[in-house]
Amino acid sequence: MSKSNFFEDMQSKINKAIENSPAKDIEKNVKAMLSSGFSKLDLVTREEFDIQAQVLAATREKLELLELRVTELEVQLKRP
Repeated sequence: MSKSNFFEDMQSKINKAIENSPAKDIEKNVKAMLSSGFSKLDLVTREEFDIQAQVLAATREKLELLELRVTELEVQLKRP
């Protein structure tokens, strides 16, 4: 028996043992519990977060430009 066949056979036996053990049920239950908990936390996806970060950056840039423009206009108003 070659080394690769030995490891493949060993992996297959381990996978079968895990599938037939209570560990698989525990894993499913934990995943379901975590999924339920996360849904209650009202979390956002990474994609949604990145989009909002881009919107915020664009808004911040516009605000900085407007603040600069207001400052320029204030200076012009103070001049005689």
